[in-house]
Amino acid sequence: MTDLQDKWDTVYRSASAPASPAEVLSKHRYLLPKQGKALDLACGLGGNAILLAESGLTVEAWDISSVGLGILQQQATEKSLSITTQQCHINAETLTKQTYDVIVICRFLDRTLCNAIMAALKPGGLLFYQTFTRNKLDQQGPSNPDYLLASNELLRLFSPLNVVFYQEYVKLGDVRIGNRNEACFIGQK
Repeated sequence: MTDLQDKWDTVYRSASAPASPAEVLSKHRYLLPKQGKALDLACGLGGNAILLAESGLTVEAWDISSVGLGILQQQATEKSLSITTQQCHINAETLTKQTYDVIVICRFLDRTLCNAIMAALKPGGLLFYQTFTRNKLDQQGPSNPDYLLASNELLRLFSPLNVVFYQEYVKLGDVRIGNRNEACFIGQK
């Protein structure tokens, strides 16, 4: 067991509620294809995987945590959903080219994977991405800048994709309303 796996196994063991899907996915669920293959990358407890499977997609869910994957598999069984889980340390070699109609990534950032993620999308495929920014209102999420996005960074990292949606509110307007700590992106290959 690696230190990273041990960290996330501990986090998921103490989870008190089922995972919710990412805001970028749940608010834009109507953009999903009626059928196809989806990947919930670094799925954690699998809130995105559940939503994708309930939407009729064939779902793979990958994570480093066996505990998170076990909880997801139990929820999928209870809901009679078919979700294939895979415990792995995610790297470019684990992503095969032109395999997925949809890829969802939430609160995970490894800039070295961007090209492999885009290559793993089929033509016309959608990427839903949501993660923490450096310019955030509170201490939620990581503090290490390696795991935080610079302003508009998702737009630059995934510039080959056609932008379908982008949101990064930070400190505009009434900061009591809206997702202020994360950037949300949807791109199409």
